[in-house]
Amino acid sequence: MPSEGVNRALVVKSDNMALLDAISSSPLVKSFVAGSFSGTCSTILFQPLDLVKTRLQSTITIPSGGAGGMLHIVSKVVRNERLFGLWKGMTPSIYRCVPGVGLYFSSLHWLKTHLCEGHPGPLQAIALGAMARTVTGVTMIPITVIKCRYESGVYAYGSVREAASSIYMKEGARGLTCGLLPTLLRDAPFSGLYLMFYTQTKKRVPTQLLENHMAPVIHFTCGVLAGLSASAVTQPFDVVKTKMQLYPQKFTSFPQAVWYVNQKYGPMGYFKGLVPRMLRRTLMAAMAWTVYEQITKSFELK
Repeated sequence: MPSEGVNRALVVKSDNMALLDAISSSPLVKSFVAGSFSGTCSTILFQPLDLVKTRLQSTITIPSGGAGGMLHIVSKVVRNERLFGLWKGMTPSIYRCVPGVGLYFSSLHWLKTHLCEGHPGPLQAIALGAMARTVTGVTMIPITVIKCRYESGVYAYGSVREAASSIYMKEGARGLTCGLLPTLLRDAPFSGLYLMFYTQTKKRVPTQLLENHMAPVIHFTCGVLAGLSASAVTQPFDVVKTKMQLYPQKFTSFPQAVWYVNQKYGPMGYFKGLVPRMLRRTLMAAMAWTVYEQITKSFELK
């Protein structure tokens, strides 16, 4: 009997090792793991900027998303919810970004490998980045809605499960997918433009700098430059997305939300929360790509 137990344990161990070997040999799995790890690091670090951005876009008392508005929101959150209130919405952010970033990088790796042999040109980079982000955006839209409502302070949910259940019971499936169009109009162009700016900037860096200890600094710098450009272009869609996800009963269509923002705030209303979003998206994307590049290098995955 003891020998049977030992044999069974050896078989299970052998099966587990075989599974691990299969996973470790899969480029898509490696991309997913590297992306998920990079997403975790950047999400935790930059969550306060995302919260400030959402609060700026949801309030009607702050006319702009500049430094003054940011400081007002930060001081208000710290005063009413203490310092850790700046990390409100961390749980849904982790639920969204960890698998979401992993899915984005693994989708992007597959697309680059099969459509352009791993070396996309400028227009190809825009198309591939947009396609990979569209897959991720559609898949993760329910948790994106929950995350937005958590951060806004408008809703008081005790947990992600409670939020999902409450939204579904009151609003049905539509409530968990509201704001999908502006989300895709924001994220797909951002990712496409980001990938184009990032790859083209990196191509202009001497190869020897990308192969020594300066590589992480170079990757991060390229990421920052790409993020600033892509964030500014896609900011209006982020404002409209926030309005639709926070007030789905009021904004039942994308044109209606666009019209409201213009009527209420004027053209500058489309850029509320621009500063914290540019900081967060730029630094988060730059860090995610830097970590991803380093991990894929250790995985020997290119």
